[in-house]
Amino acid sequence: MKFSVEQFKTWQHKRVTLVGMSGVGKTHISGMLRGHDWFHYSGDYRIGTRYLDESILDMIKSRAMAVPFLRELLRNDWIYIRNNIKVSDLGPVLSFVGKLGDPEQGGLELETFRQHQALYRDAEIAAMYDVPQFIRKAQEIYGYRHFVNDVGGSLCELDEPGVMELLEAHTLILYIKVTDRAEEQKLIERAQSDPKPLYYRPEFLAEQLDIFLREQGLEYAAQMDPDAFTRWVFPRLFHSRVPRYEEIARRGYTVTSQEVAGVRDEQDFLDLVEAAIARD
Repeated sequence: MKFSVEQFKTWQHKRVTLVGMSGVGKTHISGMLRGHDWFHYSGDYRIGTRYLDESILDMIKSRAMAVPFLRELLRNDWIYIRNNIKVSDLGPVLSFVGKLGDPEQGGLELETFRQHQALYRDAEIAAMYDVPQFIRKAQEIYGYRHFVNDVGGSLCELDEPGVMELLEAHTLILYIKVTDRAEEQKLIERAQSDPKPLYYRPEFLAEQLDIFLREQGLEYAAQMDPDAFTRWVFPRLFHSRVPRYEEIARRGYTVTSQEVAGVRDEQDFLDLVEAAIARD
């Protein structure tokens, strides 16, 4: 959606999709807005609680069945396992996505990793297609005035026709851009200091995996230290996503991560969006 500043100001039920790299402040802003009558729709929370819930539980149960004590309890229905995913803690989703590498070091073998990646991609697409119905639910069922869609950092990787068109039709897209070199380096260093599971486009993964294996003198992915590969590949992933996000930004408006860092309340956020519209 595109607006004039006046149109945005008078938009009775505001609907904003926040996009950008992981760590630029999307969830922080969304959580803050939740306290100001905004419904916070977390794409990853929807993925974990709706579209990957069973797959995550199957993964946990398969590992539990390898432990004789737990195997007996599960087979006799004496215990049950459930996910406890929170908007502020998406641990089970990240655990399912996993890291590529040596299973003895907590990694996933290449074929399993690819399967998990494909399931996550399908789930993220489905979660984005759910946005219109949650816009309706937010207002009609829960009584929220406004709606903020907090999407994962991998949105730009989906390459799924229709997803961005749908978000553009139903929400104002606000891209949070990292413009400062120091800030960019800080995000990369933060990700490398605590490497998290990531989603990769299949073509990107195949290309980078081949390079890493050659550089390290390894024959196959199961020989890799999962954290070492994740640290190595993150800067490359980061820079590959920049032009993809800039293409998405054409559908909406752009603010910087530095500007977002200065947002303290709803009025700051609204002022920032209006400034972005005015300079578009």
